[in-house]
Amino acid sequence: MVTEHKPDTIVLIHGLWMTALSWEHWVTRYQERGFKVIARSWPRMEGDLSELRSDTSGFDDLGVEEILEHYEGIIGELDAPPIIMGHSFGGAFTQILLDRGLGAAGVAIDSAPLKGMFALPGSTLKAGRPVLKNPANRHKAVALTPEEFHYSFTNTLDEAESEAIFERYAVPGPGRVLFQGALANFSPHATVAVDFGNDDRAPLLLIAGGADHVAPASLNKSNFEHYKKSAAVTEFKEFPGRSHFTLGEDGWEDVADYALNWAVEAAG
Repeated sequence: MVTEHKPDTIVLIHGLWMTALSWEHWVTRYQERGFKVIARSWPRMEGDLSELRSDTSGFDDLGVEEILEHYEGIIGELDAPPIIMGHSFGGAFTQILLDRGLGAAGVAIDSAPLKGMFALPGSTLKAGRPVLKNPANRHKAVALTPEEFHYSFTNTLDEAESEAIFERYAVPGPGRVLFQGALANFSPHATVAVDFGNDDRAPLLLIAGGADHVAPASLNKSNFEHYKKSAAVTEFKEFPGRSHFTLGEDGWEDVADYALNWAVEAAG
């Protein structure tokens, strides 16, 4: 897909255990470059963080398709295709939205795996264990402990730094989303799936962090390799030494600028 004009709007999609607040630095940086930036939380998760933490009943059963429809609706209201960027599960959603014909270009950062990706690293499985260890969590939102968050998101930082990030950003994550992702290879109608051979989707960049526990670089590289049969533009970039919290840890500007510069060029 090639657009006639370079896009002027960016849609940002967060991942599990976060809200749109996780993009706060990127929103400001992109707005300063003259872009309209839309950073909306998952449906039913757009309230005050303290309320989301204390009462999860409004989003206990939130699933992938409802989230995708939420962002499809946001994108559908725009006058022209935007750049779509997603982090973690938001990276998987970005790929799905592009596969559905949306967006001028997409950037998937530390993406969750899609159907067809079978070899999951041990650290990915460990990061998902707080939810996947109990089948009942499929119907409830589950909060990480500060220790679990440190392992999954901020393993390159010390405990005090991690605690501050946890307090500012972390919320319970709908277990159904993680179960849908984890069981995608066993479901004939999995929602976390794309046509890896789609030649007509918009350009896609996959960004990995070299120290990421949730979505290690090897997982993102495997994701990239699955697109080899597609004629659509697909590229891979690894940032060494970066954790899953690449959106906010020191040096986030390098990741944000690379992502945007690539997307603007690819969309043109």
